[in-house]
Amino acid sequence: MPLNDQGYALLELPEVDQKILDSYEDCPHDEFMGNGTRYKRFSQYKLSPVREDWEFEILPHRDYTAFKRFNAVGGGIRRPYEPIQVDFTPLIRLGALGFPLDRSESWQINVHQNRTQASPEKPGVLTPEGVHQDGHEYVMIAVLRRHSVSGGETRLWRPGAESPFWTGTLEPGQAVLLDDRAISHDVTDVQPLDGRPGYRDILIVAFSRWKDKWYGEEHEAAVLSEAAGSSAAM
Repeated sequence: MPLNDQGYALLELPEVDQKILDSYEDCPHDEFMGNGTRYKRFSQYKLSPVREDWEFEILPHRDYTAFKRFNAVGGGIRRPYEPIQVDFTPLIRLGALGFPLDRSESWQINVHQNRTQASPEKPGVLTPEGVHQDGHEYVMIAVLRRHSVSGGETRLWRPGAESPFWTGTLEPGQAVLLDDRAISHDVTDVQPLDGRPGYRDILIVAFSRWKDKWYGEEHEAAVLSEAAGSSAAM
């Protein structure tokens, strides 16, 4: 399904392999985001056009780095995460077909496997950075599982707007595709149902043109340099 004239689309996903769902059970704790409620793995790929399809090349594993101007909470630092251990490429390919990816060039993707837990003592914080853009060209957010939680409402905003132009709760098996340069987004916290701990499992895929260099030493140096400059200006 292509993006609509507002810059987003909702996507129904096929049934997810049980091996993928099981891989969320032992995701390592994320020490950097989510106020202690997030668990995460992370990997990066290069996408190259091949006939009518995309070829996936797993890239050598690196720490995750994001610009502080896009993520005031976790940006500007190196965040070491374990690599993803299962094959998400069928889901990623399905999402990629919904974006107008330029097939005359290669693309780079960041793939985030996240679980957020919610308990009576602590709600699950899904976007601690608040309303934001990720800084990429396109972003896919797919919900694979919700267990014993309420909340988790996705909200889409025009940059600088005082209220969202779209809100909705993605159910398991649904994804939203975003033009990240045109739309900001956030997600409300998840709360436990009936006092029982629960969780929400998602997959986030961020698409950038390979030539924009969101991977490698040059990108990491730019991220850390921006953060150093921001600290010096304070």
